[in-house]
Amino acid sequence: MPFPSSPRARSGPRRRSLLAVAPAALVLTGCTGGDSGGPAGDGSAAADRARARAARDSEGLLEHYDAVIAARPGLADRLRPLREEVVRHARAFGGGRKASPSASLSASPSVTSPASPSPSATVPGNDKDALAGLAAAERELADRRAKALGGAPGELARLLASVAAAGAAHVYLLTEGDA
Repeated sequence: MPFPSSPRARSGPRRRSLLAVAPAALVLTGCTGGDSGGPAGDGSAAADRARARAARDSEGLLEHYDAVIAARPGLADRLRPLREEVVRHARAFGGGRKASPSASLSASPSVTSPASPSPSATVPGNDKDALAGLAAAERELADRRAKALGGAPGELARLLASVAAAGAAHVYLLTEGDA
């Protein structure tokens, strides 16, 4: 005689909790490796192109953060730690020419960031929509990086996975967290 399925509450952590906590652990191990943060030369042209694309993507996301911080100074304290992570990600991929950790850190919340945001980065007029726009950009980039894992060599795949996980954590913090 088969047992009827019982509608009981799920025990253990929810998927959303795991998506918020697990990426933080990956960030700690993935972005703070023993290397100098520069590209690990594996010699493959495809890996070099993927690394350069990832650096450009992080720099583009950084511009989005800068635009929001400039337009919505009240969000600066909340966004500053996430922006710093994006700077580290750009550097980990070998970028960083535009990624300056002190660009908005030295600016007071009422002063715009010295980095010039891209003209295409329009910032909505209220905090909630500005955060939603950043979350959407983080989500899209994290999804793209997760899809790129299949064709990436070992160390680059590890870095892409780590940064994609960090992006997922950023989405959570921008949409639901009280950071």
